[in-house]
Amino acid sequence: MKGQKKEDWSAAEAPATPVPGSAGLRRDVTVWGSFMWGYADVGADIYAALGLVIAATQGGAVAAFALAGIVYIMIGLAYTELAAAYPVAGGGQYFALRGLGDFWGFVAGSALLLDYTIDIALFAVASAGYVNFFFPSLQRITVNLGPFHEVAIVWCLEAVLIVIFLIWLNIRGMRESSLVNEILGAVDIISESSIIIFGFLFAWNPELLAGQWQWQLQHWDWKQFMYGSSLAIISFVGLESISQAAQETRRPATIVPRTSLALIFTVFIFAISFSTLSLGILPWNAFVGHEGDPVAMLVSKIPYVGIVAGPFVAILGATILLISTNSGVMSASRLTFSMSQFHFISPWFDVVHPKYHTPARAIAIFSGIGIVQIILAFLFGQNAAMEILGNMYAFGATLGYTLVFISLIHLRFTDPYSPRPYKMPLNIGVRYRGRKVNFPVLGVIGTGGVLFVLTEVVITHTIGRIAGPTWVVLCFLYYAWYRRKVGLPVFRTIKRDWEAEQKAVLQSAEEFELLEHYRLALAERDKLLKKQAHPGV
Repeated sequence: MKGQKKEDWSAAEAPATPVPGSAGLRRDVTVWGSFMWGYADVGADIYAALGLVIAATQGGAVAAFALAGIVYIMIGLAYTELAAAYPVAGGGQYFALRGLGDFWGFVAGSALLLDYTIDIALFAVASAGYVNFFFPSLQRITVNLGPFHEVAIVWCLEAVLIVIFLIWLNIRGMRESSLVNEILGAVDIISESSIIIFGFLFAWNPELLAGQWQWQLQHWDWKQFMYGSSLAIISFVGLESISQAAQETRRPATIVPRTSLALIFTVFIFAISFSTLSLGILPWNAFVGHEGDPVAMLVSKIPYVGIVAGPFVAILGATILLISTNSGVMSASRLTFSMSQFHFISPWFDVVHPKYHTPARAIAIFSGIGIVQIILAFLFGQNAAMEILGNMYAFGATLGYTLVFISLIHLRFTDPYSPRPYKMPLNIGVRYRGRKVNFPVLGVIGTGGVLFVLTEVVITHTIGRIAGPTWVVLCFLYYAWYRRKVGLPVFRTIKRDWEAEQKAVLQSAEEFELLEHYRLALAERDKLLKKQAHPGV
């Protein structure tokens, strides 16, 4: 096969793609588990992002969170549609592959893989930061390593140990890993709701909020606002986790829309509430220097409950960020599992553990990359570690989401037959090749919104615009080397029998009613094509 010309590849000659769901991943995730996989990744983000965004946007933090939140809602609606229609591991990478072909599927996969490895690193660091709320002296222990000064060696080591623990947990299996998310996530939802209620009742001062907003308008800096609002997207990244777990979710066509829509609005309300509460209790500059534990610091200032709630929230922040790191480990391993199945990376990553049925190799390798990122970030100083990781996090997410939106629009035209248990609202019926297609207006608006945030990242994130594209280029070099090694085209798309695979996906998911609808739609299409080819018959 080596040396085969690109144009010679056909559906019959292409390497066999494993049928989704046949490689051993178990469907162990319930409705609550699916919701918590997403909430673990998105719900924890406010603990890491709140201090970063307020320090960057100052009195305009609420507007920054609102702008990012509106874009996030449209991203969430797109993912809800696609994950319900194509419930397999891979998420955005799989959607881009189906909609745009191999090359763009790989680009989306590499961007999201950057996002997941940074997810592992960023939230492990933030989790350790909340632990150090009780031991501030440990966080201040620094050493000089050659040209690198003020390296927070203890904080760095804590974050690394967290990742090592989660590698072990995820290799053990999805059921055990999901149980951790479900328990801690439930506690967090109750606690965050209580914080908001007590904060508005006992401490919130609307005049302070209005004064800070008025001050911000008088000292408006567009570049700072763009920087902060692009960081605010960190508060909403994580819906991909539900898509990554779809292949291991029971009855995903029913469960995924419910959990995704509930997650979208739960997290949006929390993000706006926390930013509004924060600027009504404390001046924005009180958060400078508390990027590592902003929520614990905020809650400690609430009268009556602060003396108890502050330490409690520090514990809660550490644990919820732990499960967010856990979601990053899961998502990175499932994404690489999918990429290996579709011949983007070596099948070495495709092997599941003989006992636990988890992609153990992918878990270990890409969580290890997260550990490397933690170490590199701390080399720039203890106060810069989280900001550096946040810069790179936003780039990977926005690039991947842009390709997902384009894929959604394209798939509405090229694959109108796959059942869509949920569709993005606001559609316009158009005629395409003799068939009515629902054109997603919100898909176009969402594409523009994500491109705007991506532009903000490129303009304002110095590290992100260098390290992010560098990661994608390095991944492409590996992709090109591997594809040429096995005789596959680099830029052309291998023809695949997507219809057979979609039937296998629905069969594996036990979505028998949707499977029957799909078969009927294909039969109707074939009948129409036959009639068009032989009009006299």
